[in-house]
Amino acid sequence: MDIKGDLVNVKTHIQEKLMALYELTVPIGQLSTRELNERMLEITEQLGREVAVYISRQGRILQVALGDAATVDLPQLKQKTRSDKRLSGIRCIHTHPTGDVRLSEPDLSSLRRLRFDCMAAIGKRDGRILGSIGVFSGETQDDGTPGLLVYGPAPDTVLHQVNLSMMVTAVNKKLSEETTQTTDDRPERAVLAGVERMQRGIWGIEESMDELERLAETAGAVVVGRFSQRRERPDSALFLGKGKVNEIAMEIQNLDADLLILDDELTPSQQHNLERMLGIRVIDRTALILDIFAQRARSHEGRLQVELAQLKYNLPRLGGQGLVLSRLGGGIGTRGPGETKLEVDRRRIHTRIHDIEEQINGMKKTRALYRTRRQKSRMPLVALVGYTNAGKSTLLNRLTGADVFAEDKLFATLDPTTRRLELPEKKEILLTDTVGFIQKLPHTLVTAFRATLEEVTEADLLLHVVDAGNSNAEPQIEAVIEVLKELGADEKPTLFVFNKTDCVENEYDLERLTRYRDAVCVSAATGANIDILLNRIECFFKAQSVEAELLVPYSDGAVITELHALNAVKETEYVEDGTKITASIPEAEIARFEKYMLKK
Repeated sequence: MDIKGDLVNVKTHIQEKLMALYELTVPIGQLSTRELNERMLEITEQLGREVAVYISRQGRILQVALGDAATVDLPQLKQKTRSDKRLSGIRCIHTHPTGDVRLSEPDLSSLRRLRFDCMAAIGKRDGRILGSIGVFSGETQDDGTPGLLVYGPAPDTVLHQVNLSMMVTAVNKKLSEETTQTTDDRPERAVLAGVERMQRGIWGIEESMDELERLAETAGAVVVGRFSQRRERPDSALFLGKGKVNEIAMEIQNLDADLLILDDELTPSQQHNLERMLGIRVIDRTALILDIFAQRARSHEGRLQVELAQLKYNLPRLGGQGLVLSRLGGGIGTRGPGETKLEVDRRRIHTRIHDIEEQINGMKKTRALYRTRRQKSRMPLVALVGYTNAGKSTLLNRLTGADVFAEDKLFATLDPTTRRLELPEKKEILLTDTVGFIQKLPHTLVTAFRATLEEVTEADLLLHVVDAGNSNAEPQIEAVIEVLKELGADEKPTLFVFNKTDCVENEYDLERLTRYRDAVCVSAATGANIDILLNRIECFFKAQSVEAELLVPYSDGAVITELHALNAVKETEYVEDGTKITASIPEAEIARFEKYMLKK
């Protein structure tokens, strides 16, 4: 038995009085006793500091703690309970030096966090001992947090008449009957937090946090709180300032949250420190996006790419002893207890990463074969790129009649889809839908999906799809361009497609976005201006081609076959000297047919 709290400068006889509290007992079912209350308040009057005791249901004093004038740091006791839904079996009684015995927010927060049978505050006013108690109601509030009931202020003699055993039994029964949901069925209740840098970028903190909230909801979490802090740079130990972390810790208990999501990538030590201080799981934006990708990946290749990204992300986050780990080896000085579990985990992850990379490289070779066949067929490739949820899949469905899954959620589709598209003048092209981009896209994802994103680097034309109705359209465009730079595709010919124009309220905003950009405004949902988009695509390929009239002798029939393979033939006429052809030939191929040309 010991005294919790700061005992520096506390005289020996006071410490002895605190230790003597352990000798007292309380009748079963009774909140406290007059003797216990008087002894606690006597120490409070002498020191001007709060005193708290934990009492078991059998009436034994389990813990004594000394705080300061404002509050007392309540320790967490490890008590076995039959169910997480039941109360802890401990009640807390603490003094208020000011005599105001109303329960404060920290008192109620501790009641929720530690699941006390009850929380009581006592004090002395005009020579009388008064108190208040807070208990669980057994009901759940509209926001999902446990309901509380508060009684008092009242004289301690009145509070001692409360049948605590009967109250605890009733509350435990309500808690167990309140819901049949298992922990797995209950959606995670998430709190979001972010840091606003002094040097603001193109993304404001509120816009970034709004997007983080959408990501959390896409992953299946219920967002119950948001916090942001303005700092020159994130804290090296906690990412957030210690004061902000303490504020979040208080709200986590009030909101019954079980997950904290940070808007930036955390270091392993920051994540560990936050989890230790808050007592709940902590993840960052990268882990959240990886979780969404894991849920949405459908193809075998997509699942492998997500697993690879997750393994590379988790590898440095395995806790351990670093260089002091020993390995089983041969020779003097190398023998030891063998591999620790941490080493085994690391070795298995490295092995799995190697295996996945081998499989993805095999798929990459297969893609290269398909790409070679396409290049031989001379069929142009157009790639849809853009921010997630800009409407790329909906546009692909509208243009090609495909049935690709499309939903108003972030990263609704991950696996690339390619379809044939016939332009107005019967020219055929391939149109491929790629994974959506996002600001702060994890580098591990870009690396893992590089094999898939090679379609972007091989495309003849990029259609950069933009959600014109989004207030952050300009920052989203910049975020996509950054990823394209990382892929080495930022110099590709690009046509901006401003989608969802049916959702645009201010025409000036649309004019501002399209100014100085080669752009088309469409609505994939309604079909508005889709014909204009098709004509613009056709005009692009026409500009890359040479209109020519050729006369091919009948003896050179293979030349006509090559022209058809290029989808270049527009008109054919059979004359005495051979076949007269009007064709639109790609510039790169024109030299092969020059000797047959009558005119360009």
